Amino acid sequence: MNIVQKPPATLSPETIAKFRAIVGDKYAVTDEADVHQYVTEERNLFRGTSPLVLRPGSTAEVAAICKLATETRTALVPQGGNTGLVGGQTPYGGEVVISMRRMDRLREIDTESNTMTVEAGMILQNAQNRASEADRLFPLSLGSEGSCTIGGNLSSNAGGTAALAYGVAREMSLGLEVVLADGRILNSLSKLKKDNTGYDLRNLFIGAEGTLGIITAATLKLFPKPRAIETAFVGLKSPDDALKLLAIARDEASGQLTSFELIADIAVDFSVRHGIGVRDPLASKHAWYVLMELSSSRDGISDTLERILERGMEEGIVDDAAIAANLAQRQGFWKLREEISPAQKPEGGSIKHDISVPVAAVPAFIAEANAAVVKLLPGARPVPFGHLGDGNIHYNVTQPVGANTAEFLARWHDVSDVVFEVVLRMHGSISAEHGIGQLKAADLPSVKDPVAIEVMRGLKAMLDPLNIMNPGKVLLPVKS
Repeated sequence: MNIVQKPPATLSPETIAKFRAIVGDKYAVTDEADVHQYVTEERNLFRGTSPLVLRPGSTAEVAAICKLATETRTALVPQGGNTGLVGGQTPYGGEVVISMRRMDRLREIDTESNTMTVEAGMILQNAQNRASEADRLFPLSLGSEGSCTIGGNLSSNAGGTAALAYGVAREMSLGLEVVLADGRILNSLSKLKKDNTGYDLRNLFIGAEGTLGIITAATLKLFPKPRAIETAFVGLKSPDDALKLLAIARDEASGQLTSFELIADIAVDFSVRHGIGVRDPLASKHAWYVLMELSSSRDGISDTLERILERGMEEGIVDDAAIAANLAQRQGFWKLREEISPAQKPEGGSIKHDISVPVAAVPAFIAEANAAVVKLLPGARPVPFGHLGDGNIHYNVTQPVGANTAEFLARWHDVSDVVFEVVLRMHGSISAEHGIGQLKAADLPSVKDPVAIEVMRGLKAMLDPLNIMNPGKVLLPVKS
């Protein structure tokens, strides 16, 4: 499914000149070949158009851009690392793209209050490294951490592999600096954990995908740096057994359990077959796998991990397990996990879902969704994997062997309908950590509480009355 949006909006030469003057000619991109990287995304699912890409270097420049956009009624699309998977960062119909990548400065690290204030364009991996240099941990971790940005992480409320222990992006932020549609700057870069002075405005913009304002900086929480990390790759028979192992791990490890990833055998097969330098850590194949990691500021968690696995084997839950003996082996385990998504490409078309259900419902969801998908498209190959401890499953469906890719992808919405039916019946969410963007905007009104939709529309109308902030994302216009 390729979504090609409307032709570029017509901006007068005078308006373009005014925008260019704000950032300087060097940071205003109009050449079609140079614009291309900003209007397409990695999967080539969304293809947008834009007459102009602006690369501001300061909050003041972002504010001036928004003020001029309001005066000229010019629609804007904020963009971070352009790694989003639902089209939230791709122009919908010729808007001006605001690339935040130049705004990548570290403003402050405060180890006494365990906070770090960074600009929105800082790459996530760089934020992790700057925290590490100060002997602290910034725990947000994603497969795209080498290119995604803090602003994009917050705008989509990213989750990642450590959410089990540390929460999602929303829970890792104490304060924001945001430029509103009219150019006003909302300065809420607080380090405070306790502040009951009215509405929590910060949370309006986290997860809003740039539809209410542009995040320009954030104060982030830091944590003690782990001194010991233990990682295991486990083979077992079913998601039910994985759920039982999760209960054992929580009982034995408590807050030391930082990751618990569930992986179907087909996902491991794809990763080993197509991933570069990837191998199965276990000697024989298993129907399901768990990648489990414990972290602690103290030594001794190797004994904890061994107790978890011993209990799992004694109860007939764990069939086999490998414990990483060194950093290279640990990285190998995670390499297998990180290669699952790209390894699906050589297998043909892939229809992807990012859902969550109550943790206890994950096994039933997988079984029912698998049955529904295969009934709809015989031969389709479900590839479920993800964050079992959060109830967040990346439920991907790879085309049947030998099928026509275009014809398969044309059934995207049909497949989503049957998957979402199972999700909603189990009181889950159709978007756990990737956002709504363009991909799921049409689905949102049918799955969200009607009053919640009304409140969201009211907030949008108040903060962005001209609908110039990332239009066509999250909330579609009401049909007259």
